[in-house]
Amino acid sequence: MTAISILNGHALLPGTDKAEAMPLQIQDGKIASFGDSTGKPVQLDATNLLIAPGIIDFGVFKTDKPAFRFGGITRAALMPDQSPVHDDPATVRYAALKGKPDLWVHPLAAATQGLAGLQMAEIALMKEAGAVGVATGRKWIGDSGIMLRIMRYCAALDLPVIVHSEDAALAGNAVATESETATLLGLSSASPITETLAIARDLMLAEESGAHVHFRQVTTARSLDLIREGKARGLKISCGITPGHLFLSNNAIFDFRTFARLSPPLRDESDRLACIAAIADGTIDVIASGHDPRGPEDKRLPFSEAAPGMAGAETLLALTLNLVRDEIITTGRLFELLATNPARILGLNSGQISIGYEADLILIDPYAPWQVDSNRMTALAGNTPFDKLPVQGRVRHMLKGGKIIAA
Repeated sequence: MTAISILNGHALLPGTDKAEAMPLQIQDGKIASFGDSTGKPVQLDATNLLIAPGIIDFGVFKTDKPAFRFGGITRAALMPDQSPVHDDPATVRYAALKGKPDLWVHPLAAATQGLAGLQMAEIALMKEAGAVGVATGRKWIGDSGIMLRIMRYCAALDLPVIVHSEDAALAGNAVATESETATLLGLSSASPITETLAIARDLMLAEESGAHVHFRQVTTARSLDLIREGKARGLKISCGITPGHLFLSNNAIFDFRTFARLSPPLRDESDRLACIAAIADGTIDVIASGHDPRGPEDKRLPFSEAAPGMAGAETLLALTLNLVRDEIITTGRLFELLATNPARILGLNSGQISIGYEADLILIDPYAPWQVDSNRMTALAGNTPFDKLPVQGRVRHMLKGGKIIAA
C-alpha cells in the first residue's frame, strides 16, 4: 500500500483541546508516525485544514455512502431496523460488507427476533458474523425479564446493548411532547416521563446484569440526571443524542412541518438547554446523526401520519461545529463525541489520531460557508429540519484505511 505524508495541516491528537501543526505519516493503512517523512511518499497538502479522525456515526438507519462521504463519516454503526431485520447471521454478515473498502459498516444485531421484543435472537452467532453491538431498534422492550436476559447474555459476550428509551404503554400513539405547542396544534402528545421511566428501569437492569448499556438518545433533563447518577455509581453506561434534539425545540413543529417529526419527539426549550449542558459537563458521550432518510411517501402526509426521522449525515459535522464556536466545548471534545467515544464503545481500532490506529481521517475547512438545502442533498432523501440554514465546515479530503477518497 502506498505511503502517504500529510503536510502543513493541524492535527487533532488525543487528549488535546486544539489541533497542533503536525505532519502525519501513513503506512499500510495505519498511522505510522508524526513528523517529516524521510522518503518520498504520496504527499497531501493540508494547508489551513484541520486533520481529524473520521466520524463514526453511531446508529444510522440506512447505508447512504454519498451522504456519509459528504459529512466525513468513515464508519457507521447500522441499526437492525432493516428489511429484512438483522436478526440472523446471514443478514449481519451481508451488512458488514456494504460500502467496503471506502466505508465500513458495523452492524448492530437485533436484540429480539424480528425486533418484536418477545424472543431473544441468536446474539452469539451474529457476533461471529460481524455484529459489534446489540440494539432494540426503534422500540423499547417492555418485558423486563427478556431485557435482563439480553443484558446478561451481552455482558458475557462483551457486547454493548443499545436501547431506545420510550415506554410504549405511556407513549401510545403520541407524535409530540406534551406541551402548549402540542395542545395548540391538536396533536396527540405524551409526557417526557415516557423516556425517564424507560431509562430508570434499564439502569436497574444494567446494574443487575453488569452489561454496558448505551442509551442511544437521551433528550430530557430528568433523564440526564438519572444518567449522571448511574455513572456516579459506577454503572457501565453511556448515552448519545442527535443534533435535532440539541438545536431544536418543539417550537419547530409549530407549522406542522413533518421534517421536524422525530423519534423521540422534540422537547421543550428547558430540556434542550439541559442537553447542551450535558454535552458541556461530559454526561453525554456520543453525538450521532440518527440518519434516517425518508422520501415524500413518508413525509408528505399529515403530521400525525408522517414517519419520524431526519436525514442527518451531511449536516452532522457542520451543525456540531457550532458547539465549538459557541465555546460550549473544545474541538478535541467534539471529536471525542463524534469519533473517539463511538470507537471505544464499539471496540474499534479507530476514532483517534494515534500510532497504530486505522488511518481513517478527514481534512476539514472549519470555516467554509454553505447552506443546507433539502433539494440538493446527496442523501437518499433530503428530510432535514435544518433546511436553508447557513452553516460552516466542509470536508475537503477523506482517507479510509490510508486510502485517499474524494470528498
